[in-house]
Parts: sequence; C-alpha cells; structure tokens
Amino acid sequence: MSSGALELRELVKHYSSGGDAVRAVDGVSLRIEPGELVALYGPSGSGKSTLLMLIAALLAPDSGSVMFGGRDVARLSGAKAADYRRREVGLVSQEFHLIPGATALDNAMIKLPVLGFSLRQARARTVPWLERVGLAGRAQHTPERLSMGERQRVTIARALVADPKLLLADEPTGSLDSARTGEILSLLRDICRERELPGLLVTHDSDAAVFVDRVHTLRDGRLREGPPLLTDASAQRMASTGTDEPASRGRARVEVSGQ
Repeated sequence: MSSGALELRELVKHYSSGGDAVRAVDGVSLRIEPGELVALYGPSGSGKSTLLMLIAALLAPDSGSVMFGGRDVARLSGAKAADYRRREVGLVSQEFHLIPGATALDNAMIKLPVLGFSLRQARARTVPWLERVGLAGRAQHTPERLSMGERQRVTIARALVADPKLLLADEPTGSLDSARTGEILSLLRDICRERELPGLLVTHDSDAAVFVDRVHTLRDGRLREGPPLLTDASAQRMASTGTDEPASRGRARVEVSGQ
C-alpha cells in the first residue's frame, strides 16, 4: 500500500566552498504522486545528488521540508532516518555495490536479515523479484558472470525486496547501452505504476523522458518544469501541433548539456 505522495517544500541546502556560498538546492518545491515517475535533469554540479540525499535523509536541509508518510523525514533522528531508508526507500544507483563472489540472490536479499527476516524468508521474498527483473535463470551467478545490464537489475531487485514506499534512482542507466537503458527505464516506470510508488529518476539520459510522467530540470539549485533542451524533432512536432507543450505528459526526447 502506498504511503502517499512525496512533497518537497521550499527545500534549501547551501555549502561554503573557498569562502563562496554554493547554492546546491535553493528553494526547491516538488510534489510526486503515488504511481508517478518524474525525471530530473541537470548538468554536473546542479544539485541533483544533493537533492536525492536530502530526500533519503542522508543530509539535513538548511530549511524547508521533505514530507512523506505523514511526517517531515528531513527532521528524523539518525536512527529513525536509517530505519526510514531501510524500510521505505528503494534506492537504485549507477554504482552497483555488489559483493564479489556472492550470488545475485545473496546480493539482492542482503538487507532483509537486518530487517528481521530469516534466511529462508529472505530467499522466498527475493526470488520473485529476481524473476520480475528477468534474472530467474541467473540467481546463482556471481557479479563476475553477469553483464552490466544484469548487474543493474540485481540492484533494482535489491532496492525493491523490502517493499519500499518510495523509489529513488540516481543515474541508473549511466553505464548501459541504449537497448539495456530502455529495458531498465521501462521496468522502473512499470514498477512505480504497479506498486503505486512515487519515483524520482536523476539522469543525463536523453531518452529517459519517453518513459516518465513529468520532466524537471535543476540548475544552480533552482528547479523548473520541463527538459533542458528540446531536439529539433521535438520542436518540429510541437510546431506542427500548434502547442507550447512537449509530447503527452511530458514525454519528449531531450538533449542534456553536461553529459
């Protein structure tokens, strides 16, 4: 069951670097509904990773709030924040962080014993997720025997085995070819819809907008709706339809600076 929407309210996080203020996140407000996958674009240093860390309660904001599950998770204590990440957040990252020599099954179920599951229960809970991400026949393979796309699928299964209420994906397709990229993005979109999870996808991938419900851009800590730059094809399509909006529900191919 969904815990409801994720809502960021006037979120601010500034740093000091060499005496200068770095406005990593500067008054960001955003609401993501259950079942909705939102893409966040922006060049390197735009504040995207900082924003994800704030949502995951890995950083405390200078001001503003991160509302989820009926409370401000940005104000959780250290122990409660860790429990929030373990139980409610499914995090998919570009870095796989898989244990060498351990099977795909063991890697995917690694956090379940910490949550109180027996090994038998953990395996029973994880196998269906490996099947769901297309790794039914690879569960006993170690990372060394898996392709890059298969390793990423293990991280998706690992993020979802604890039945999270929120999905965060940080450049999940950065090391994949175009065919695998489409498969992973489609899978993330389908999981958000099926499980009614609010999802935030941080990406540089120009094709990601095709798979999401809305597109936003973060630059210099400020958020705006829409992609960084439309391709000529998208611009022509908009001109031919006489609209100022991209394709339906924000689904337009985009090109991103700073790739």
